[in-house]
Amino acid sequence: MTRHRDRHGRGRRGPMAVPTDPKVPVLRTRRERFDDIALSIVTQIDSRWQSRLGLIEYAVEESPDIPKDWTVDDHIPLGALERGSGADPARLVIYRRPIEHRCHTRSEIEAMVLMVVVEQVADLLGIAAEDVDPRYQP
Repeated sequence: MTRHRDRHGRGRRGPMAVPTDPKVPVLRTRRERFDDIALSIVTQIDSRWQSRLGLIEYAVEESPDIPKDWTVDDHIPLGALERGSGADPARLVIYRRPIEHRCHTRSEIEAMVLMVVVEQVADLLGIAAEDVDPRYQP
């Protein structure tokens, strides 16, 4: 068997990178794994609170836009909530990179995403975060 070096650190390329055998799973990117976590948590919470939430849009973005007057002492947000008005839906955004930067394991990412989503939904509904989801731990 011939082995090839990965001389530039970019991983496998070409036909070797994507398996053609349906039994071999395709490698998922960090972004795809994060999106799966976020979708799972959002689906659970949204199904429980849909009657009170109304029209709401969920999104995952890489990182927040940092204002020009940002200082090192300011915190980087993990999520954002834009309240809807009229026909415009409310929008809950989860920022992937700041969350991944603070977490080392999948379970830590799940807990952090849960915390962000629960806090934003609680703010939108005007109730305590503990009432939105019993798994919430600040």
